[in-house]
This record gives sequence, structure tokens and C-alpha cells, in this order.
Amino acid sequence: MKVAKFGGSSVATAEMLKKVADIILSDPERKFVVVSAPGKRFEGDIKVTDLFIELGQCYVKDESIEPALNRIIDRFHSIIDELNLNEKMLDEIEKSIQHILEADNFSPNRLDALKAMGEDSLAKILSEYLKSLGKQASYVNPKEAGILVSNEPGSAQVLDESFDHLYALRDREGISVIPGFFGYTKLGELMTFPRGGSDITGSIVAAGVKADLYENFTDVDSVYCVNPSIIKHPKEIKKLTYREMRELSYAGFSVFHDEALIPAFKAQIPVCIKNTNHPEKPGTMIVSERDATNGPVIGIASDTGFASIYVSKYLMNRELGFGKNLLEILVDEQISFEHAPSGIDDMSVIIRENQFPQDKEKRVVQRIREELHVDTVSVERDLAMIMIVGEGMNSTIGVASRATEAFARANVNIEMINQGSSEVSMMFGVKSDKLVPAVKSLYETFFK
Repeated sequence: MKVAKFGGSSVATAEMLKKVADIILSDPERKFVVVSAPGKRFEGDIKVTDLFIELGQCYVKDESIEPALNRIIDRFHSIIDELNLNEKMLDEIEKSIQHILEADNFSPNRLDALKAMGEDSLAKILSEYLKSLGKQASYVNPKEAGILVSNEPGSAQVLDESFDHLYALRDREGISVIPGFFGYTKLGELMTFPRGGSDITGSIVAAGVKADLYENFTDVDSVYCVNPSIIKHPKEIKKLTYREMRELSYAGFSVFHDEALIPAFKAQIPVCIKNTNHPEKPGTMIVSERDATNGPVIGIASDTGFASIYVSKYLMNRELGFGKNLLEILVDEQISFEHAPSGIDDMSVIIRENQFPQDKEKRVVQRIREELHVDTVSVERDLAMIMIVGEGMNSTIGVASRATEAFARANVNIEMINQGSSEVSMMFGVKSDKLVPAVKSLYETFFK
């Protein structure tokens, strides 16, 4: 039994949906299908989810909703028309949108309900298209499926009892088409996962029905060992572990949301990333364990948009609770930290710049000075993080040496280094404008 998830680029047009249907019907083991909202059809296009967000913002600001609404309806109309489906579906989509907008209060979860319309509508369209091909298929709402989530608009997390509910879906006849990206609280309120959350739904469903394989169809033949926009024609990764994929996806790999694999990982379900346009290709397998036969490093991930808060205080190591008190200030200010490398008398906290506007920076720095009585506190912005990842690193001598030599050859200064306790990854902080030469030099070192 397989769960197949199709991303936004795979369901962007009627032509792509026909390919999706062919893939589903080519294998009777693909009994469960999870879909995203229609994505970009071409460079510069707008994702349907972004159009729904724009629609909600216009409504809240009491601005005209017609431009955004018309673009949404046009997107779905073209898909429904080209698939020769009943246009009553289009009326139902528009009525659902109006129902959400005209609810008594436009609270955060109402905006979630609007954002989820892309996935929900597309799932209904795909199930109807499969029926039109003479196949037994049904749309399954996440509430009916039993996907229960926490009450956190835009950042919901699945509740454990969901998996028991989902197991009952195994008894359903035919193909079940489930919209990704959202679930329901125990009180029946719709909540969405973070952006990219359809991957999370796919993983949840795979774990719940105890699938033999979770297939994630996207627009690439496989996972590459480095960002193809930095290195042309990089090497493909044929097999990697859950831990490696999570590290890579967290640190800038766009194939998966960094939370997506957790349910599949816990249930020990293998994952295969495949290309909707080339379904015959093997793709990349993500498994619990693999032989480290292809070198210590399997991938290089990178991302920009980081800042560092540096704190120094003499005898910091003898002060009980200093790190806790520093992080509590960040908690108070609604800032999550990414890394926290430290020394005897100093400590750095790496955060995302988008959580740290200038007014918040001023307040945080002042609180650190006044509450922790530090000798030095400073903020450095415009940082990039580069991460080398591989299960083989913990048993190979000289990986750090080879990496730092690569930075030196590229004439890139390392601002900070941090190695995870699992020894699956090693992180380097550099200035954002040095990211590309650093990544190129690392690729030469570990893959050529």
C-alpha cells in the first residue's frame, strides 16, 4: 500500500493533473493521494495559496476583493473546463469562499480556512476527474479522515490520536483523495500546518494507514547534493537517511518542509521523492539506515537570512542558569533560536532575521545588558548558514579540516562553526555575500 503526495507544481494545470491521474492509475497500490494547492504554472506566476492570502488581507483591510477573487476563480475554472468536469464545482468553490469571508468573525483560524481552500478544492477536483475516468475514487476531508491538530493557527501540530483514526481509512474502497496542509482541532476548528504543510499531511497519512511506501511527487528527478542554482548539474542522491534529509531540509533544501518527515520517520516508513514529469525514474529513497559507501558528506545545504546575538561575560561558565536566562528573554520576545554555539565566557545565539526587526533588536539588547549584566552584547546581521551533512562524518577523520581548507581556498572567512551532537551535520556561518563561493569550494572538495 502506497501514499502518494503531489506538490503544487504537479497540480498547477489540467495538463499536469492528467499526468497525476496516469501515475495514480498506473499502480493499484497507490490507494491514498494527498494534494497541494495549484502552484506556479510558469516563472513569475502566483501560487493559488498566495492568492487566497491576498484575498483575506483585502477583506480584513476592507479593500476590494474582486481582483484576487477573480484570479482564484479563473485558475480553477481553467482546470475544471479543460478536464471536462461539471462547472457546478466552480459555483461550489465560490460559495465556500463567500461563506468563509462572511462568517461572524474573521479570526486567525478563519484565515487558515481561507488558505486551505486551495488544497481542499483541488482534492475535490481530482477525485471527480478520477471518477470521470471510470475509477472508484472519493474526496476525504481531513475531519472525516480524523486528522486532529493543536489550536495553533498557521503552525498546527498533529495530535497522536490522529494515527488511530487514519488507520480506519484502510477499509475504504477505491482511491481516497485527501487535501493537504490542514486538520481540525477537537472543537472542530480548521487549522493549517506551516507553509509546505501538504508534505506534513502526506507523512501523517502514510504513518496513520501504515503504508509500505510514501511517495512524494514534485518537479525534480531526485534530491541533489547541493542547490542546482549554485552548482550546475550537481550529483544526485540515490539514498539518504531520515536524519540526513531532516538536516538538509532544515538548512535550506526546498524539496521538503523540515517537519514533514517526522511522522514517517517515527513509523519507519520509507519515502521516495519522484518527478511527476518523469515517474519512471527511480528518484531518491529516504530510509532509516544506509551504508555510508559514497563518502562522509552526502549533501551541502545553505540558506541566508540569519543574525547572531553575541554575548560575553567573564566567568559566565560559573553562573548557574545564564544560558537559560538568555534564552528566556528571547522566548519573551517571541524569538526562536536556531543554533547556540558557546565558549567559557561567551555565547552566540543564531536566529532568523525575519524574527528580529530593528525595534525588537534594541529592546532585546537593552534587556540582556540590564538583566544579565554582561560585559559585551552585539548583533551581527546578514549572515548565511552552510551545512555539510552525512552519516559517515562521525566515523571519518579530517572532515572538518577538509571543510575549513575549502573555505580558505575560496577566501571566505568563517564567522562561526557548530557541530550537532549527533555528528550528522556541521554548520558554518559566513557573510551572505560569501555563500556562493564557499558552497562551490565545498562541492569541489567533497564531490569532485
